[in-house]
Amino acid sequence: MKTYNQTNFFKHTFCEFTQIVDFEFPENTNYKSKSESMYFYTDEGVYRKSNHWGRVANCRWKIIASEEYKNQQTIIGFAKWTEFYPINSTEKIFYIEVNYKSKSVKIQPKIKDSTKFLFTFSEGQKRIKQITYLFKDDKWAKYFDLDIEELRLNIITEFINSDKTLQEIKRQFN
Repeated sequence: MKTYNQTNFFKHTFCEFTQIVDFEFPENTNYKSKSESMYFYTDEGVYRKSNHWGRVANCRWKIIASEEYKNQQTIIGFAKWTEFYPINSTEKIFYIEVNYKSKSVKIQPKIKDSTKFLFTFSEGQKRIKQITYLFKDDKWAKYFDLDIEELRLNIITEFINSDKTLQEIKRQFN
């Protein structure tokens, strides 16, 4: 696994920053981007002060923020160097996490000793898009004889735990 630091963390990476409310950026901030984001580097990680999260240049940086957070609001986040993962890699280091109650889905970096089925970042993103469709639309389910919630659970569970395509899995339930 690649080691990240202040010279390479901004090159095609995935990371979830945690909101920090009690941090003051020093006068001599390490770096300020063209989009006005500020960065302060430590031996352990990086602080980022910004009003934009998600797709950041060639990276996917999420912010785990308080419930009061609104998009485009400037906040500070912190991430350890060990929490950055390559997204332009052929390595299968991400798994898909599904919350069936809220009908939400997200990609997560692998956890040590995890038994989760792993994907590359791009494979995971494609599957997330398909799962989101399965949650939002019911038309696809009218050709099946099963309850839609049970059908969703079965199809999505297999989809995030195998290399099978969505079409292959759906055919099993006809």
